[in-house]
Amino acid sequence: MTGIRAGDWVEVRSKEEILKTLDKRGLLGGMPFMPEMFEFCGRRMRVESSAHKTCDTVNWTGGRRVEDAVHLEDSRCGGKGHGGCEAGCLIFWKTAWLKPVADPGAAPAPRPQNGDGHAASWPVRGGCTEADVKAATEVPNSRDADGPTYVCQATTLPEFTTPLPWWDARQYVDDYKSGNAGVGRLAVGFAYALYSGVVRIASRRQPAVAAVLVAAYDRLAALRGGVPFPRKTGTVPAGQKTPHEKLDLRPGELVRIKPYEEILATLNEDNKNRGLYFDAEHVPFCNGTYRVRSLIGKIVNEKTGKMMEFKSPSIVLDGVTCQSRYSNRRMFCPRAIYPYWREIWLQRAGADQAAAESNR
Repeated sequence: MTGIRAGDWVEVRSKEEILKTLDKRGLLGGMPFMPEMFEFCGRRMRVESSAHKTCDTVNWTGGRRVEDAVHLEDSRCGGKGHGGCEAGCLIFWKTAWLKPVADPGAAPAPRPQNGDGHAASWPVRGGCTEADVKAATEVPNSRDADGPTYVCQATTLPEFTTPLPWWDARQYVDDYKSGNAGVGRLAVGFAYALYSGVVRIASRRQPAVAAVLVAAYDRLAALRGGVPFPRKTGTVPAGQKTPHEKLDLRPGELVRIKPYEEILATLNEDNKNRGLYFDAEHVPFCNGTYRVRSLIGKIVNEKTGKMMEFKSPSIVLDGVTCQSRYSNRRMFCPRAIYPYWREIWLQRAGADQAAAESNR
């Protein structure tokens, strides 16, 4: 685990310094430095979380261990170097690309120069240019009818990470030591994992018992003002089309997420609405009021590297990210992926909700 903790201030090294850490393919330890990251060079930023682990969204193997990396606040990929991908992934930063900053308001320290008699504190390879970084965003000779095959941190994630079994307790120690999760969150997470495991076993052997356990969970959650059991099944019968609703939402509009039970009525037995999965990580945000951040029309497929275009845009809400509180085999993942929302799961906020949001 890196010594940098969540909440620490760092300065992103200059473009010239970072290029010296990369090989000809723009990699450091297998992790790509992407063209979208150049705009952050020289900026002082706060560490959002330690990226000592992440989730595998390429092969869906569960958790993955990452070496010497963090996530920085407000550093998401804009997609300009990857065909305009709109996923907005939180960027991984190798600690070699950063400098700790004790006082974020102080003047920047002089940058060490190779060859001036002072050893640089970062790995120096010196075989990469900005043009190399840009060229590395596509697999050579991969353009076809579906466009180029893109390369980014998301598509190459298995190459710069290693398997991390959920039972490896060291990751949870690192979650705490890095400042990613406090004792309370860890305790609640472990309690949920144990309870949901019992429910999962009961649902296979004694469905009636599982229903009682879920109802008890919901009652306790209601008394505490908490989240209901987040892994229920959609109620649209098999073979029947899921419902559709069009609101023509635009960025900046204020919306309210419908109650969980109402959303379940729009999902099939696979918890999907017209192909889009409603995950347990969506549930904590139900009944909340948020602003539309963006409409997602195309993203790079992390498995194939090809650009995918959505039949209808999905909604991303400002400040709503996966908290990995209920994720099987990847609890407390700090990647903060944006959940996608169907318009049928949302409604425009009323005047009283808009006023409350304005006051808040």
